[in-house]
Amino acid sequence: MYANNKYLHLQYLLVYADEITLNVVVVVVVVVVVVVVVVVVVVVVVVVVVEVVVVVVVVVVVVVVVVVVVVVVVVVVVVVVVIVVVVVVVVVVVVVVVVVVVVVVVVVVVVVVVVVVVVVVVEVVVVVVVVVVVVVVVVVVVVVVVVVVVVVVVVVVVVVVVVVAVVAVVHQFTPSELRAR
Repeated sequence: MYANNKYLHLQYLLVYADEITLNVVVVVVVVVVVVVVVVVVVVVVVVVVVEVVVVVVVVVVVVVVVVVVVVVVVVVVVVVVVIVVVVVVVVVVVVVVVVVVVVVVVVVVVVVVVVVVVVVVVEVVVVVVVVVVVVVVVVVVVVVVVVVVVVVVVVVVVVVVVVVAVVAVVHQFTPSELRAR
């Protein structure tokens, strides 16, 4: 009976060993499955995070590149517009300066020509007036001299004629004694 019990005890141990083994195998399988699931989840999370980071980095790089290109284009457009405005302003200033210089030169030339013409006309008028005045003075002096000479000659002639007549009349009517003296 003891041997029988021993045998039963051995069988019980074998059955229990099988159950323990099965339990160990189940635990190992569950642990392996959990580890695999955790590894897969971690890998998937890492891949998703890496993909999200890559997408975010690519989007950020694209946005930065687009912003830089837009800024460069805006700067180039502003520089070109400023250059065009400066060139237009310089051209307008140069044209205005040239027009002002031409107008000033024309005005100066016209003023000089007018002054020269006025001076020449005034000199000619002065010369003509002086010549006319000199001629008139000479003519007046000559006329006065001629009139004076004529008057003097007439007066002298009249005086001589009167004296001669008086002398003749006196000579006729005076006594002969007076004549002898």
